[in-house]
Amino acid sequence: MSPADPVLLLFTTCPDPASAERIAHALVGERLAACVTRLDGAHSTYRWQGEVTTDTELQLLVKTTASRIEAAMARLIELHPYELPECIAVETRAGLPAYLDWIRAQTREEHD
Repeated sequence: MSPADPVLLLFTTCPDPASAERIAHALVGERLAACVTRLDGAHSTYRWQGEVTTDTELQLLVKTTASRIEAAMARLIELHPYELPECIAVETRAGLPAYLDWIRAQTREEHD
């Protein structure tokens, strides 16, 4: 872990609470994320297979680091029920230093 390891916020959506819980638990349990926040009641409108569709979903906000993002996305895709899940990561520009350090500590592959 490096203090310079950027903290990322990975976005995905899930169709139901069971898949959201399964993904959240695995990512945190495997130290691929420090925290996963689930926001119920998201409404997504998108084009899929030539049709415009609207679904109610759960938005997941996955807090991780640049050094863990590839593994986190691979695991998310492995567990996700969608054929093509949302998987978008953005780098944080600022944050409470102690919180950012906590994310880095919780996502280390080897933990003290």
